[in-house]
Amino acid sequence: MSIEQIAKTIKGIIFDVDGVLTNGRIIYSDTGVETKHFHVRDGASIKLLANKGIEIAIITGRKSTIVSRRAKELDIVHIVQGADSKTNALQALMENGFPSHDLCAVGDDIQDLELFNHSSITLRATVADAHPAVLARANFTTLRAGGEGVALELAELILKAQGKWDFD
Repeated sequence: MSIEQIAKTIKGIIFDVDGVLTNGRIIYSDTGVETKHFHVRDGASIKLLANKGIEIAIITGRKSTIVSRRAKELDIVHIVQGADSKTNALQALMENGFPSHDLCAVGDDIQDLELFNHSSITLRATVADAHPAVLARANFTTLRAGGEGVALELAELILKAQGKWDFD
């Protein structure tokens, strides 16, 4: 099956945060304040996907108030932070209304491979600067590095395949 045929069926996307929605760098100030850099294009693209009927989730291994704030800004209600098992986190999300099949998982590091193996994941997406093991398992790799607007590439792929892209 082609990547476009897979993209046509996608009902939900699960994003990792560090290295996907950010560049993977975590900055601490002298007072212990943590900062991350999110790209405005990712936010706009996530909202576009949601407005076109694609469910959005975040599953991340770290806990951060910054991620909670970003999810709230983007109206993302399906969020699990501090996940020891991303597969278990996905199961919990599905039990609370997240789609249970035809999903896209976007990850960049070896911890994301577990999610790539879940039976509900049909589109395994990664970023240009991902770990080599993740690049080898992905069936779609963005041209952009993590934190550089990767959600825009996914939005264009999925929405074009579904006939919902209004920008050509």
